Amino acid sequence: MRTSVSTLLAFAFSGALIAANELGIDNAKDHNRQQCSGMYSKKGWGGDTDPFILTTLEKRPSDQDVFVSLVVFEFRDEDLIGVWPSIDAPEKEYICTQANVEKKYCNSTELGHFILSPNSSESRNQILSTKINLKDPKPPKYDVERTGYYCVGSSPFSDGAEYKGQVEFRNAYGRLPAAQIAKLPFYAGITIAYAVIGIFWAFLYVQNRHDILPVQNYITAIIIFLIVEQLMTWGFYDYQNNHGSNAIAKVLLIIVSILNAGRNSFSFFLLLIVCMGYGVVKPSLGKTMVYVRFLAIAHFVFGVIYAVASLSITPDNAGPLVLFVILPLAGTLTAFYVWTLNSLNYTMKDLLERKQSVKAMMYKKLWWCILGSIIVIFGFFFLNSFTFAERSSPDFVPRHWKTRWFILDGWLNLVYMVDIAYVAYLWRPTANNRRFAMSDEIAQDDEGGFDMGSFGGSMDEEDARSPTREDMVNGGVGGAGEARGKGDLSPVPPKPVNEGGGLGISGASKNQRSSLDGETIFAVGEDGDRWSEDESPRHSEEKQKLTG
Repeated sequence: MRTSVSTLLAFAFSGALIAANELGIDNAKDHNRQQCSGMYSKKGWGGDTDPFILTTLEKRPSDQDVFVSLVVFEFRDEDLIGVWPSIDAPEKEYICTQANVEKKYCNSTELGHFILSPNSSESRNQILSTKINLKDPKPPKYDVERTGYYCVGSSPFSDGAEYKGQVEFRNAYGRLPAAQIAKLPFYAGITIAYAVIGIFWAFLYVQNRHDILPVQNYITAIIIFLIVEQLMTWGFYDYQNNHGSNAIAKVLLIIVSILNAGRNSFSFFLLLIVCMGYGVVKPSLGKTMVYVRFLAIAHFVFGVIYAVASLSITPDNAGPLVLFVILPLAGTLTAFYVWTLNSLNYTMKDLLERKQSVKAMMYKKLWWCILGSIIVIFGFFFLNSFTFAERSSPDFVPRHWKTRWFILDGWLNLVYMVDIAYVAYLWRPTANNRRFAMSDEIAQDDEGGFDMGSFGGSMDEEDARSPTREDMVNGGVGGAGEARGKGDLSPVPPKPVNEGGGLGISGASKNQRSSLDGETIFAVGEDGDRWSEDESPRHSEEKQKLTG
């Protein structure tokens, strides 16, 4: 009957923040005898009603009076509850019993109440100490005037008393717990941010709709998916704030969990095919795309199973079988990580070996984006490890209940949104998507000259394909065509033939394409048609020499 409040606080603060504003209270377990929650004052967050805490205990028919002691207080006033019998006493005396009345720890009018310190009236917050008769339990109501972390403690006063009830923490703005109300504007803002990204993407997509790469269609799909997913998440919290944690709210929670699993799978899938060079380096992934899709589907299924299990299984009931839920998800996640990093390294190595500097720069920027995200995540965890090292402290949750949601959920959503926005920027639709993806940059050596290997072979191969003067005099089209038919691997366009059968020598060396540095990622440049241009003055002089 005399369970200490300090023990109850240790149980209450060691768990996670509450997920609903109505919590059960009973004496079946020690940690169920006390429930705590953050509360905002009416001025602190706004609202239409005055915030309050209402404790309702179930009625128990009995011939005798059965009393339960109850106390409602703000956490900082915990020291004002109970008295120390002596300096070396192991614990306080909390309940006003007949023995404590005789010891003058309390008076007879307070029998069955929690004992309060003589200076408890000096507290800025009200401390409500009362007893409830289970024959006719009248719910005590506690008005919240200041923002803080409030607790409701209980203890059976009558011998053998068993009780069960609900504690409602009602804020002025609605039914959502105070620890989660900040998620409403957060998810509303992040939904608007994704919508803005989608508007800009849609503008570029429609403007260049005839030149869209397949990978850009996947990016379009995930942007739409993210807008819907974040909107549903905001809708869930808004519904719970207006209607409480009823059956519909639980259904919405399951839907949001499934959408979250879909977002994770879709994101890993998109990142993997991008790192494989799909659409920019490779026009198709072949059978590899099938394997990637199977991995994404498996990760989604295991993610849904994990989400449902986490909602239906409490930590107290979790057993060895929970490993069969966690291990498959961890396996697919590891497969995505290893495959993605290996694919990105291979793509960058391949592009550098072929001296495709512009495309390589794209993937190098992506590599820096991934590395930066990893550094930010680990740095954030490292800094917060010092904060969570104090989790065993009784005042950990009361000091961090306003911001803990952001540490556990909010900032990861921000990092994810920045990554998606950056990938969308790198792979944004432009007027030269397909030209960029289907063409190879003419490689250059370290001194700025052309790497002859990029022209499709050695100088001997070029000589073998070059038509002789006899071919040109005899009508040269067939000869030149035959030479080119042997396998022209060069990205340089074929050299045009004049009407008299002579071959026009292009001014490629003079009109070589300028560097792509500084241009947009997909822009090849508007001077691409100069590769086949043959109207320069120098070309006219050479044509006259060749035709005599």
